[in-house]
Amino acid sequence: APPVGTIIQHMQMHDNSFAWNKIIFRGKAKETGKIMERQERKDMGFVIALLSGALMSIQGVFNTEVTKQTSVWVAAGWVQLTAFITCVVIWLFTGREPIAGLMQVSPKYVMVGGILGALITYTVIRSMASLGPAQTALLIVISQIIVAYGIELFGMFGVEKSPFAWHKLIGAAVAIGGIIIFER
Repeated sequence: APPVGTIIQHMQMHDNSFAWNKIIFRGKAKETGKIMERQERKDMGFVIALLSGALMSIQGVFNTEVTKQTSVWVAAGWVQLTAFITCVVIWLFTGREPIAGLMQVSPKYVMVGGILGALITYTVIRSMASLGPAQTALLIVISQIIVAYGIELFGMFGVEKSPFAWHKLIGAAVAIGGIIIFER
């Protein structure tokens, strides 16, 4: 019988072959299901990441406007306060995991996410005000790509270390080239 990956590709390409694949993989149905489940999670992650990028761009524009009418730290504080309230409301309607679990988080340095959030809000507001939404978003994405790849490459902050890959470096260079083209 062909390997699991072959059948999954076949299933994705030909809807009418589903029953045939199920018969071949009676013993491996569980493994096939897990592979398909991982792909679905990856697809959902892709959609969520796109939504996140769109929301960040809109939020940056909104925060910049609030800053123009108040001040940068009033705007940043408002963002953090409303984010906190939103998290509490969502927590009340979902799992209600114990807050005491925060005391068990290790290593402790990962608890500075809120501080980073305040600094991110500040830096996005300032850069949007001076560069505009499009250029700011491009530069933020380039910075995220480079820093995230460095984190993976060196296995920082408990992330599994990844081997160096030329195609990832070339991808980052292409993205930087895109900014240069966008600026012209």
